[in-house]
Amino acid sequence: MLRVTALMSSVVDLHVKIALQEADREKRRLVVAGVMVGMGLTFVTFAGVVLQLALVLWLHQTFAWSWLHCILAVAGFDLALSGLLLRVGGGMLKGPFLPETLAGLSRTTRALTGRF
Repeated sequence: MLRVTALMSSVVDLHVKIALQEADREKRRLVVAGVMVGMGLTFVTFAGVVLQLALVLWLHQTFAWSWLHCILAVAGFDLALSGLLLRVGGGMLKGPFLPETLAGLSRTTRALTGRF
């Protein structure tokens, strides 16, 4: 019986060691992925700023607008686009979340409180 217990303990220890190694690898992978996503978002932000500057320059050269008019036009476009995206995103967030789950919770609550 003692041998079986020692064997089982050894197997469990081996599995725990392997699980800890896998968790360490996963942790490293997730940290590296987070850093890479952060770097990617930084570069996308820089590209957006450069594109905005290029648009201001293009408006100034093409339409001979003043710098202030060009900047206001780009800012107005940005505000309109952000308003549209916020409106669409807000609309998508409305409505029931997990309707079947909410219905089940509602039925259970009514049954428990005695209201049918």
